[in-house]
Order: sequence, then C-alpha cells, then structure tokens
Amino acid sequence: MKYKMSTLSQIVMAFCAVVLIGTIFLPIWRIELSAPQYPEGLELKIFSHKLGGQVDIVNGLNHYIGMRTLHENDFEEFAILPYILGGFVLLGLIVAAAKRKWLLYTWFALFLLFAVLAMVDFYRWEYAYGHDLDPSAPIVVPGMAYQPPLIGFKQLLNFGVYSIPASGGWLMVAVGLFSFAIVVMEIRKGRRGSSVSAKSVAMGLLIFTGAGLASCQRGPEPIRLGQDACEFCKMTVTHPNYGAELITQKGKVYKFDDLTCLFSFLPTGVVKKEDVKNYYIVDFSTEGQLVEAASARFLKSDLIRGPMGGDVAAFGSEDSLKKFREEYKGTVLSWGELNKKDNED
Repeated sequence: MKYKMSTLSQIVMAFCAVVLIGTIFLPIWRIELSAPQYPEGLELKIFSHKLGGQVDIVNGLNHYIGMRTLHENDFEEFAILPYILGGFVLLGLIVAAAKRKWLLYTWFALFLLFAVLAMVDFYRWEYAYGHDLDPSAPIVVPGMAYQPPLIGFKQLLNFGVYSIPASGGWLMVAVGLFSFAIVVMEIRKGRRGSSVSAKSVAMGLLIFTGAGLASCQRGPEPIRLGQDACEFCKMTVTHPNYGAELITQKGKVYKFDDLTCLFSFLPTGVVKKEDVKNYYIVDFSTEGQLVEAASARFLKSDLIRGPMGGDVAAFGSEDSLKKFREEYKGTVLSWGELNKKDNED
C-alpha cells in the first residue's frame, strides 16, 4: 500500500487532468497594450494553437517601428502544443487510475519541466520579437528595444504593456499547485507513515478554486479618496458619499466623482455603449461602498448637492433610501428611469 496514492490524491489528480482540457481551448497568455490613442486598449491572446485579439491592429503599429508582424504559421509551437497538453491530460488520468506514486512523481516532474521550458521559449520569442528590428522602419529610436515583459508591466514609448496569464494560463498554475500539494502529501505520508488531513487538503482545494474563479470576475475597484481622479473633469475624487465607476467588457475601469461627470462622459464616445459591461455607484448611506447601478435606487432632490453640482444620490436598498428620503424629499428613480431622464435633459 505504501506504493499507492491515497484516494484523495487520486481524486485531485483526476481533477487536475480534467481541468487541463480547458488549456487546449482557452487563451493561455495575454499581452495588453494601452496608450492615449487607444483608451480602450489593445489585446493579444495566445492560445495553444492560434493567436487571438487585435492582431491586425498590432501588426499595423509594428510596421512603423520595424517590429516583425505576427503570423500563426511562424509559430511551430502551435502545431505541437495542443498534443503536449492532451498528453498531460491522458497521462494524468492514467496516474489517477493506476494510483501509483512513481507515476504521480513522474507526471509532476514532466509538467514542471514543461512549464520551465515553455517560459524559456516565450522569453526567447519576446526577445527576438523586440530586438530584431527593421533598420529602414519609418520610426527608428537609436538604442530602443521593444521586448514585452515576460510577466508584469513595462512602458514602451507611449504604450503601457501588460503581460499576464489568461484563463488557460491560470488553470495551468492551479494544476501545478494542486499536483505539488498531493506530491508533498504523498512524500510526507511515506516518510511518517501517516497521511495529511484529507479534510484540510480538500478545504484548501475549495478555497483556492473559489479564489481563482473570483479573480477571473472583473468587478469594481475601490475609489481611493484623494488619489483617484475623475475620468471626465480630471479633478481628484474627495467625497466619500458620491462617485461612480464604468467597467468595460475588457475589465478597464473608469472612475468619476459623481453621476454628473459619468453622464457627461458617456456622449464623448471614448467608450462605446456596446463596450460597457456594468456601472457601479457609491451608496450615499455607506461611505465608499459601491453598488451595482441596475439594482440601486436613486433619490433626485434639490437639497442634494454632489461634488459637481449633481442632485442625485444612490442607495443600495430601499431601507437605506427610506431614511434619507424623509430628510431630502425628492423623487425616487430606478437606473433606467435616471438614464432616460438624463438623456431627455
């Protein structure tokens, strides 16, 4: 029995193998570019078998600074990577079925080696991509290289470049951590003759999975009073009972000091209506707390004075609204009614 995995390790291994299937179809990495001329940003998505995102626009920009254009046929990795990932899925299921520790250790060692080689290959590609420039390009900056960061942020001319894992990449990170956990558990069990608490490992698995899913959901960001500036009027946000946020489909957040600036910003066309994912408004009754605009209630009153002269306050519930309505009187509106009224005005 000492050569066999525990039932818990078997279940986790099977879970890891199944999760890896998603990495074949989901984007593994993404490179985001932001600049004043592209307020919504540009994005490159790297799948196991193709490129996604605004590849054509990025290629057009690359032409001006002499960088190579991106073509899927130039990446030999796309021809073999899906099969490598599929192989790990199949081998993982075999490990779970066989329950042999040496197979588990072999699988983990191979997966770790694959992850290291993949990052080395990615860095090699980024280096060549950013340094091998056409000397006859329309824009040549002596001594300038345009290598994107391996991970994190880097400023390249007027572009801010973020390089971070995409959903498939985070799945691979999760699989690596889970498999590492069961490897450690099996080694400790073999050395001490006693297993690690199944309950504690299962609980850790649930917590990590929940945290990972939560991190994939782009939600509102806290408004930092005295630090964040309003996207429309450019003034610093200072009032804790007012404020609003617009979140795009790509997760970019625009902050405003009150609804007046938000409604003034929308007609500018910086963010198209179809690109808006959601709106959040600061609850007037709870300093700094953001509530979803669609479910909020709004009180419009001449006695309300927002930072930019607005006469509307938002509330997250009917109970919180009731108390302030007695003080400020006015008219209660839904988000749809408020939007309609603003457009009419």
